[in-house]
Amino acid sequence: MDIKCTETELFILNKISHTAQDLGLESYLIGGFVRDKIIGRKTKDADIVCVGDGIELAKAVAKRFKPEPKFSYFKNFGTAHLHLDFSKHHVVSKDFPNGRPHPGQSEGSAGTFDIEFVGARKESYRYHSRKPEVRAGTLKDDQERRDFTINALAISLNKGDYGQLIDPFNGSGDIKRKIIRTPLDPLQTFSDDPLRMMRAIRFASQLGFKIEEKTFQAIKEGADRINIISQERITDELMKIVDSSKPSVGFDLLYQSGLLHIIFPQMVDLAGAEYKDGIGHKDNFYHTLNVLDNIAEKTDDTWLRWAAILHDIAKPATKKFEEGHGWTFHGHEVVGGRMVPKIFGKLKLPMNEKMKFVRRLVELHLRPISLTKENITDSAIRRLLFDAGEDFDALMILCEADITSKNKWKVKKYMENFQLVRKRCEEVEEKDRIRNWQPPIDGEMIMEIFGLKPSKPVGIIKDAIKDAILDGVIANNYDDAYNFMLEKAREINIKPIKSESTIRSRRLPGPKSNPDLHQD
Repeated sequence: MDIKCTETELFILNKISHTAQDLGLESYLIGGFVRDKIIGRKTKDADIVCVGDGIELAKAVAKRFKPEPKFSYFKNFGTAHLHLDFSKHHVVSKDFPNGRPHPGQSEGSAGTFDIEFVGARKESYRYHSRKPEVRAGTLKDDQERRDFTINALAISLNKGDYGQLIDPFNGSGDIKRKIIRTPLDPLQTFSDDPLRMMRAIRFASQLGFKIEEKTFQAIKEGADRINIISQERITDELMKIVDSSKPSVGFDLLYQSGLLHIIFPQMVDLAGAEYKDGIGHKDNFYHTLNVLDNIAEKTDDTWLRWAAILHDIAKPATKKFEEGHGWTFHGHEVVGGRMVPKIFGKLKLPMNEKMKFVRRLVELHLRPISLTKENITDSAIRRLLFDAGEDFDALMILCEADITSKNKWKVKKYMENFQLVRKRCEEVEEKDRIRNWQPPIDGEMIMEIFGLKPSKPVGIIKDAIKDAILDGVIANNYDDAYNFMLEKAREINIKPIKSESTIRSRRLPGPKSNPDLHQD
């Protein structure tokens, strides 16, 4: 089989080959690099297996680069890692077989390549652990322990048969047929390391392959074994499914296999359509997958994809049947927003600005729809722009992806309505500059004026000022905000302890105030 490597890759592999020969070790290129070369995917790393000490080989290879690349090893696992940075570890013309760099690779140009080294080994597992007992083995032993046939492919780096493909399980044929299957009995393969069930589905999602029937049946039968895997490892595979070109493939397989019921039960709750008095609602699980794929066609933003996954997550909790009206999901955006931190915590997703971004989009995803109605005031537009801030464009992408009707006329109408919303928002934003805006009087100033500590009255006054400006009740300037603040304070029996003249010198800078903000 013709496997084309860049000349830089050939240079690296030749250096590994010569080093292994000098040490008297057999060495082979194995796994994902070989698979991706056959498929035609880009490669940026390689796995090397040697019959012998993989750490010793890695150390010796590192010494053949000047300066020596970053080297790390894990003695307990018998593995080592090299990180080549070609801005430091220059690949010059004399290093290439034909005396020149390959197209697109200038001498000493930037680029990185990672190499993992391991000694060929046999593995055996205890039932309640995915950590194997490891013994030295042959190449055959090492290929048999691999998860899938497409990852058990090896290429010899030995002098006698350099470049020969070693494919005992016809992994190359499975690549042609676009099939995922295990080298040995799938029940044993998945029982040994249950994370491989997630990996099978992840590869199917990433590569557009199908999982062989016997292999998929083994995943169904062994789904409960996923419970011995750490949440971090499960989420790592889940994130790769989310980031795939058509993530619905992976999520549907997770659902059909029963894995999703264990690792993400809130999403499973979306599945199914209930009927009453002949009235039904759509299956919100497959609607969510449709929205997710729509998002994936528009952007690689992982967290916008998560917003798609979670935008309707509270529909099961808010579902009601109203006589004469049908099924409703009132407030699902608010309840869904509250669910986001809990789901992120359970899945060990980052509890930072990424989570806040997803929550904000879940809470706001119905708002632009309400603006498609006639006679929407500028204040309503201003409120959406203020609440969405920098995330307005992402919110609109989510809302447009949420249109999943099979009725082309409806889709066209909804899209046209959203374009009108975008136009109205652009007009109001150009006029009022409301995105990321803050009122001219903040909480610190309110506390200083009235001698208050952080408390409920401070929040009441602060919110009242913000609402009055956004609703067009007062103009967006310091004087109007100050006078309105005094009125609101009198309503709740609070008196200032400092005069207006004393406070004037402490006005907030111009960007937080916009005297051109129009009233409705």
